[in-house]
Amino acid sequence: MSLRAAPPRFGPLQLALAAAGTAAATLDLCTDAWVAAGYARRGHPGWAALSLSLLAAASAAAQACSWLWLRSDPPALRPAVPAALLAALHLLQLGFFFRCLHALKVGWRVCWAKAEEEDEQRHMAFLSHDISMLRLFETFLENTPQLTLLLYVILRTNKAELSQGLGIGTAFLCVSWSLLDYHQSLRSFLQDKYELSLGSSIIYFLWNLFLICPRILVVALFALLWPYGVAVHFPLVWLAMFLWVSLQGTDFMESPGPEQLYRAMVAVILYFSWFNVARGRTLYRSIIYHGFILVDSTLLALAWLWGRASSEEHSYLLLVVSAALPCYLLGLGLRVTYYKWLHPNVQVQQEGRNDEVDASGGSDGVEFRSFLEPDLVNRRMQWLAQTHFSLSQPAQQHFLNGAAAA
Repeated sequence: MSLRAAPPRFGPLQLALAAAGTAAATLDLCTDAWVAAGYARRGHPGWAALSLSLLAAASAAAQACSWLWLRSDPPALRPAVPAALLAALHLLQLGFFFRCLHALKVGWRVCWAKAEEEDEQRHMAFLSHDISMLRLFETFLENTPQLTLLLYVILRTNKAELSQGLGIGTAFLCVSWSLLDYHQSLRSFLQDKYELSLGSSIIYFLWNLFLICPRILVVALFALLWPYGVAVHFPLVWLAMFLWVSLQGTDFMESPGPEQLYRAMVAVILYFSWFNVARGRTLYRSIIYHGFILVDSTLLALAWLWGRASSEEHSYLLLVVSAALPCYLLGLGLRVTYYKWLHPNVQVQQEGRNDEVDASGGSDGVEFRSFLEPDLVNRRMQWLAQTHFSLSQPAQQHFLNGAAAA
């Protein structure tokens, strides 16, 4: 097992993608504000308040994580600004955007200012990993509920405005892209030969999109007939997911209190999409999860079919609902295709080794990146990478001991 390796190089392409991600986050925020203003303008202050509340709750959770991470990071990796200013930025809900701008500044220096030292590359990798995780949190805590609300409003009013259409499009893209970006960020802890190809990335993006779309649709349809029913359904499912995550014994944050916040946010993600949080073979956990979501979504769709009036104008929704199950099954099929033929471990298995637990189970052959300076390693994402990719218990201990002694 390789314990010493340089981080993946950060170049102009990565800088352009980071800038595009920052621009997309800004566009998504402006779109949400535009949609909320449209609700208020059309005489629906309740919808506007709910939209802004979802935005505020998601932002507050992400800012809390960002601030907790900054406080636990080594001083050398913190931005060179006063702690009081950092605290104020997070209180003003600007911490994530400050991180993005700071990362762009460091990335520009790495790419164009001839700062090619390994420490600079490691610093940029550290920043990128945190931004990827924060983007995933904020996307699922804000975009997926906003999507559900948007679809509910469109179905309730039976019309869609430009701002709503733009909001739906950007939100779906942000959700699927955040999952792909997170997965690619985890893979940066493996050797270069484990990176995703373009084809693998496209399939990974699509199968997440096809699995998330039907879930959001059936929740919106259920809310169309029983708006207050969602206020019961979501907490119950969220609580079940929270207990499931807690039983798996996560160890992501630095202390028990913040760890509960992490588990609560992961439970929200699991309400809409699969998210692995524990070491070991994920195949059976994944089957249990998708089986639960499939049954739950089917019950929501059947409840809507049972409760809808025969004279309802939304007759076209019968076709949409009938397409939801094939869409979900297509997503599962694409996932199987990805892991069977397009996953990087297919090439690795040809060399007699395994990569990820979703495919074949644990193996000592996984080569993790362990950097020369432990203080420059993002311990949070390193833990998630070890969780997501197969590594037997002896190999885990060998890896951790090697990283600590590096």
